[in-house]
Amino acid sequence: MHAGSQLALFMLAANLIGAALVTVILAPLVPEWQLASWGALVAAVGVAVAFRRLASRHRSAVTATLRDVRDTVLDGIALGAVWSIPPLAFGHSVDAGTALGLWIILSLLMSASAVAMAALPLATIAFVSIVGASIVATLAIIATPMLAAAAALFTVLLIMATFSRGMSLVVIRAGEIAISERDETLSLLLRETETEEVGAGADWLWEIDAQRRVVRANPRFSVSLGADPKTINGTPFLQLLAGSTWEAGNFAAGLRELAEKLKAREAFHDILLPVEVHGEERWWEISASPRFDDGGSFCGFRGVGSDVTERRKSADKINRMARFDTLTGLPNRLLINETLAHAMSEAEKWGSRCAFMMIDLDRFKAVNDTLGHPMGDRLLGRVSERLKQLMTQNEMIGRLGGDEFAVVVRDANDTARVERLAQAIVDALSHPYEVDAHTLYIGCSIGLATGPRDGRTAEMLIRSADLALYRSKDAGGGVFHAYEPQLHMAAEERRVLEIALRNAVDNGEMHLNYQPVVSAETGQLTGFEALLRWVHPEFGNISPAKFVPLAEEARLIAPIGEWVLRTACDEAARWDLPVRVAVNVSPEQLHNPAFVGIVTQALAQSGLPPERLELEVTEGVFMREGTMAIQVLEKILDLGIRLSLDDFGTGFSSLGYLARTRFSSIKIDRSFVQGASQGTKEAIAIIRAVVALADSLGMATTAEGVETEEEHHMVQALGCTKVQGYYFGRPLPTHEARALAMRPTGGSVAA
Repeated sequence: MHAGSQLALFMLAANLIGAALVTVILAPLVPEWQLASWGALVAAVGVAVAFRRLASRHRSAVTATLRDVRDTVLDGIALGAVWSIPPLAFGHSVDAGTALGLWIILSLLMSASAVAMAALPLATIAFVSIVGASIVATLAIIATPMLAAAAALFTVLLIMATFSRGMSLVVIRAGEIAISERDETLSLLLRETETEEVGAGADWLWEIDAQRRVVRANPRFSVSLGADPKTINGTPFLQLLAGSTWEAGNFAAGLRELAEKLKAREAFHDILLPVEVHGEERWWEISASPRFDDGGSFCGFRGVGSDVTERRKSADKINRMARFDTLTGLPNRLLINETLAHAMSEAEKWGSRCAFMMIDLDRFKAVNDTLGHPMGDRLLGRVSERLKQLMTQNEMIGRLGGDEFAVVVRDANDTARVERLAQAIVDALSHPYEVDAHTLYIGCSIGLATGPRDGRTAEMLIRSADLALYRSKDAGGGVFHAYEPQLHMAAEERRVLEIALRNAVDNGEMHLNYQPVVSAETGQLTGFEALLRWVHPEFGNISPAKFVPLAEEARLIAPIGEWVLRTACDEAARWDLPVRVAVNVSPEQLHNPAFVGIVTQALAQSGLPPERLELEVTEGVFMREGTMAIQVLEKILDLGIRLSLDDFGTGFSSLGYLARTRFSSIKIDRSFVQGASQGTKEAIAIIRAVVALADSLGMATTAEGVETEEEHHMVQALGCTKVQGYYFGRPLPTHEARALAMRPTGGSVAA
C-alpha cells in the first residue's frame, strides 16, 4: 500500500497524458463534446484514485488489513472502465491506422501500470484485464484477427508479469519481517557468543527439548550451575534449578512461575529465581522463547540466563537504605507507611482491625540540648533496643524521625492486648538509661488509633494517632491515649483559635491583669505580676493555659510578648508608688538578640525606671545550648532590670545557671506550697532548701499560690521573703491595680 502511494502522482500524470494523446488521435473522427466528457471522466477518476492512494501514506499502522488490499481492486476496475470507453465507444468510427495508434497508447499505459503498480497486483490485473479485453475486441472488429491475437497475448503476458512481481514483493517483505524478528530473538538469546571466555558474571545460553530436558549444555551454563556439561545433558531442566528442594517440592515462587511458562509454551522475560550452587544461594534471571520445527511442531525452548546475585545484593542494600533508619536500624517513615497501608488493606479485606501507635519521647530534647547530639543519638539506640524486645511477629516498630517512633499492629482485634502493649512501652521506656557514665531519665507519650474505625486510610489513621498523642502530651506525658472523635474537634478548635490569635492584639481583644506581690513579713505591696488575658468576641474568656502554648507553637509569642512588655511598662509608669511590675518572658523571646533593643525601647517610651521592671524567666531558657539567651540576659541585667526565676524546681533544675546568672529572686511554684500546707515532708524540705540556697546567693524568694492565712504563716516561717496568691489578691483589672498602687496608705494589702 505504501509503495502504491509513492507512485500515485506518477500514475495520475500517466492517465492525464494518455487521455490527452487519445483526444488528439480521435479529434478528427469523434465529436468534441464526447471527447471532452470522456476526458473529464478520466481526470475525475484518476484524481480520486490518486487521492485514495496518497491518503494511505499517512496511516500510522505498520500493516494494512486484507480488506484494505482487496479494496484496491475497485481502483483498477474504475480506471479500466473509463479507459475501455475509447476502443469500445469510438472504435467503430476509426480506421485501422487510428486503431493501431490507440492500441499503442493504451499498451503503454497498461505497461506503465504494470511497472508502477506491481505492489498492488489486484488493482493492476483488474485494470490491465479490462483495458486489454476492450482493445482485443476492438481490433478483432476493425482490424485483422492476427493483430487482435497479438494484443491478447500482450495482455496475458502483462497479467502474468504483474502477478509474478507481486508475489516476489510479498516474499521479499515477508523475508524482511522474518529477519527482523530473528534479529530481535538473537539479540535476546545470544548476548554473548559461546566462544568467549567464561566469566563469573557472564550470560549463558540454555536449551531444552519438548520434554524439558537439557540439550547441548552450554559451558557457561554448566559452570554457573557448578556441574559438568556432559552429566547434565538429558537432565530435567527444572530439577537442575530446584536442586535440593526437588524431592521436597518446596519450590521458590520464581521456579513455579518458570514451570507454568514452560508448560504453557509461552515466551517469558527476566524471571527471577534462587538457585543453589555449591551450598550457596545464587539469584538467576531467565528469559526464553519456544521453538518450533518447519512443520510447526513444538520442539522445546532456547533462552538466556545470567547470574544477578551481586546486582540483587546492591538492590537489596539500596532498598534497605531507602526503608530503614541508619541510626537505629529500624524501619523508617517510608516502610512504616507501606506496612500500615498493607495492614489497612488486609483489615478491610477480612473485616478485621489494625492499629497504629505514635510514640514521642518525653524530656529527650533536654538531653540533646544539655549533653549534645552524640549522646542523644546513643540514647535513641538504647530506646530502639528496648522497643524491639517488646515486638512480636504481629507488630512492626519503626522510627519516624527525631525522637518519634511508631508501631504498626497488623492484627488489632484484641483491643486489650494492644493497650497492654502500649502500657508496656510506656513502662519500658521510663526506666533509667546508663549512657557514657550518665544516668538519664526520659519517658514517652503514646497516641493510639485503630483502623478502619479511626481512619479509612493510612494517612487518616496516622492523623488520628497524632491527635491522641497530642492529648497524651497535654496530660503531662508518660501515658497513652486512644483516639476519640472529640480529639478531632479539639484540633479544629486549636486551628480556629490560632487563626483568631493572629489578630487578637490588633483587634484589642487582649488586656493585662495585675496580681499583687507583697512582703511576707509586713504585707506591704512590693509589686505586681502582669498576667495576660484574652477575651474573644465569640468564644469569650480563653484560658492562658490554652492560648499561651498555642502562641509558642505558632511562633506568635514574640509579638504578643512585646505587646505585653510595652503595655506593662506604660501602666507601671503611671503608678505613684515605686513598686515593680513583673513580666513573663518566653524562651523564644530571649533567643532573639533583638530583644534587648525591644526592652530598651519600651523603657524609654514609657519613662519607667529600669529598676522597677522585673522579667520572669523559666528554666527552659537554659535548656538549649549554643543560643544567645545567656548573653541577652546579661545585657538586660546591665540595664539595671531585675531578673526572677519562675517555677523553680518543676523542670530540669540545675544549680549551675543559678551561679552564672544574677537572679534577684526565685519563685517557688504553688505545687510545693500546697504540698507543704498538707504536711508533705518532701515539699517542706524543697522549700527550705530553695530558701537556704537563695539566702546564700543573696536572692529573695517568692511563694506562689498562697490562698489561706495558714499557708501565709507557713511560708513566712519557712523563710520566704515575698508572697503572691489569692489570699492577698486576685489578678486585678488595670484600674483597680492602679488604685492600689496609688494608695496613700503606702500600699499595704489587706488580707
